[in-house]
Amino acid sequence: MEASTATNVLDDFSLEMTGKDVPGLQQAAHAIPQGTRVNITFLGNENLEMRLEAAKEVLELGFVPVPHISARRLKSETELREFLDALQQAGASDHVFVVGGDPATPEGPYPDSLSVIRTGILQEYGVAEVGIAGYPEGHPDISTQTLWEHMSAKSASLAEQGLDQVVLTQFAFDAEAVVAWIHEVRGHGVEADIRIGTPGPAGIKRLLGYARRFGVGTSAGIAKKYGFSLTNLLGTAGPDRFLTDLSSYESITSATSGVKTHFYTFGGLAATAEWVQDFTTQA
Repeated sequence: MEASTATNVLDDFSLEMTGKDVPGLQQAAHAIPQGTRVNITFLGNENLEMRLEAAKEVLELGFVPVPHISARRLKSETELREFLDALQQAGASDHVFVVGGDPATPEGPYPDSLSVIRTGILQEYGVAEVGIAGYPEGHPDISTQTLWEHMSAKSASLAEQGLDQVVLTQFAFDAEAVVAWIHEVRGHGVEADIRIGTPGPAGIKRLLGYARRFGVGTSAGIAKKYGFSLTNLLGTAGPDRFLTDLSSYESITSATSGVKTHFYTFGGLAATAEWVQDFTTQA
């Protein structure tokens, strides 16, 4: 793999943290380039204050906060407005990522991310860019047809509202499937930047656990793609092979492709940031 190719894949990468990861972000800050986007999750065991403090710390350290908004976790329009207002007051509302969220039953008036986007509320609080979800390897609970219909509808609604957009994917393990999916995204007329989600280096057991939870591939398939053995689950696996495979596709690594990398930091922010440094240095 050419060094320039690896750099293209990892140029302007983004990271993900939870509201509880502020100490980890502080520890990792030395290895993260200034201006890096850091997504902040919207989990059921976190509250507004935790998410807000995380966004403030991201800003304080010189990075770009991308707070998540989980549609089905919102109990009311008032809660949505309170969160956006708090983010705006902190200077952290420019970029958000709107996702349906885990609850099977909505806790309030928003059954999916499209319903939040269509409210028109986001730009009232200074939102300039909205991230929407992509699923290169499908979704265990949503049909492929519905996924495409919603992506097209969300992209169209954001364009009508004059908001920039980016597609952020669930983590993936199969580079060939990802590349085919990217071409299909473009075929649906979505020209936004695409950030391909991949796990940073993490324990193999933990990696497989998250994959099972989100219905991404089989353990055997992931082991084959990632190059580890299912007979030894005590080690750590990284995305080296996945990103190397992704880098072999010229249509993806060209400067005009709009394809970037997003890391889910299951193994820790510092481990992921330092892995990126090492990988790009050795490429």
